[in-house]
Amino acid sequence: MDVIPAIDLLEGRCVRLYQGDYEQSQVYGENPVEMAQRWQDQGAPRLHLVDLDGAKQGKPVNHDAIAAIVQALSIPVQVGGGLRGRDRIAQLLDLGVDRAIVGTLAVENPELVGQLCTEFPQKIVVGIDARNGQVATRGWLEESTLAATELAQNMAKIGAAAIIYTDIHRDGTLSGPNLDALRELANAIDIPVIASGGVSSLTDILSLLALEPRGVTGAIVGRAIYTGDLDLAEAVKAVGQGRWQDVPPNSGFSTFA
Repeated sequence: MDVIPAIDLLEGRCVRLYQGDYEQSQVYGENPVEMAQRWQDQGAPRLHLVDLDGAKQGKPVNHDAIAAIVQALSIPVQVGGGLRGRDRIAQLLDLGVDRAIVGTLAVENPELVGQLCTEFPQKIVVGIDARNGQVATRGWLEESTLAATELAQNMAKIGAAAIIYTDIHRDGTLSGPNLDALRELANAIDIPVIASGGVSSLTDILSLLALEPRGVTGAIVGRAIYTGDLDLAEAVKAVGQGRWQDVPPNSGFSTFA
């Protein structure tokens, strides 16, 4: 399982939101490139980058910061936020971005997403952000009537490389991932699922690792690595080794749970 650090860009700075609320943001760094290099140095296998301004405005905003991060790192970078047209996605991939993440587009124009999956095989990831199982769009500001599982099944059929599932109620709260929702989603599709939202500790990471056989292949971590509740290097080592005995004795995780 991949433990993937997240950098959310808002007005060129590294921030974290609470439950997707732009009015409840916490700044964790003024230099996104330095932050990205920090996570790479701690062993991150890839970086998750979100243009929050882009998600809100529906168009690219933090292009220069994204370009600088991609150029500075040797690990793959996946980018989302405001990707609602083919040209911007192609531009990012040409820049060296490993995967483009679409969310609102998957709800509003699934036909285009299918075309993109064909044109850019294994490069299009669908981000499904949900409140109470219903998909939210446009930077989490609007809620659709579409169920998360239904959208995931539709996207799997048209060639999405993976699904990133975020439980908005848990995002930025350090309250733990929604294991039941992740299990249900992973059981419903045959492409990888990446968990996002609420991861607060090594215990949470290892709880997700138990879902890896069902198709949960990664966990995106945000606020916890910025507050120090989760040590990224320790988490990467624990899941990368794939051995429960590598878990530190003070982690609070029981292999018999």
